[in-house]
Amino acid sequence: MAQSVAAFFDSYSGNFNAIYGNQNTLLNHLINTLFRQSIRLRFCKTVEGCEPIQGRTILDVGCGPGQYAVTLAQKGAKKVCGIDFAERMIGLAIENAERAGVSNRCQFITADFYDYPIQDHFDYVIVMGFMDYARDPSRVIKKALSVTRRKAFFSFPVGGGALAWQRKLRYKNKCQLFLYTAEQVKSLFAGLNHQKLEVEKISRDFLVLFHMREVDKFDS
Repeated sequence: MAQSVAAFFDSYSGNFNAIYGNQNTLLNHLINTLFRQSIRLRFCKTVEGCEPIQGRTILDVGCGPGQYAVTLAQKGAKKVCGIDFAERMIGLAIENAERAGVSNRCQFITADFYDYPIQDHFDYVIVMGFMDYARDPSRVIKKALSVTRRKAFFSFPVGGGALAWQRKLRYKNKCQLFLYTAEQVKSLFAGLNHQKLEVEKISRDFLVLFHMREVDKFDS
């Protein structure tokens, strides 16, 4: 499964990077308005949710071209680590960080999050656009939370409706896609040790913000 997803995003890397870029053509604007609104919404809400950012550390799971990492580094993050199994995405992330002048605070790793050993803990962990392709979502959630100090952010694609049908059709011959109901998302976090759990529907995604219960022990 990981190989098919990696291959898809390697081929899609340029177009995906353009979602955050300045390609203000009429066609690109139309596509972004109709199909990519949730990508921008979750980006803005997650970056805002990472405040305060000064001196904080971030892990970006499925970092793609590094837009979260670069933006948070520009805002004052101490260190941002991005991990993705698509080599071309990592290449774009490195280029974007260098272009923005924040490569000294960004680290990008080509690896599978399922198997890669993560030794550090991070103030914020971001898992955006990753659960769409995760065969074992509980495993991803538990691993992400095991290295989170303060907050973890997740997105889950909404099942049902015209947008979901369009996505499933578009991805049919590319890689497996997993869609969720609100009840399914909440059940994945049931029983986990959180201080607060926020689940918000934004366009075609559920945005989840998990506040860790034991934060004080990490404060100096």
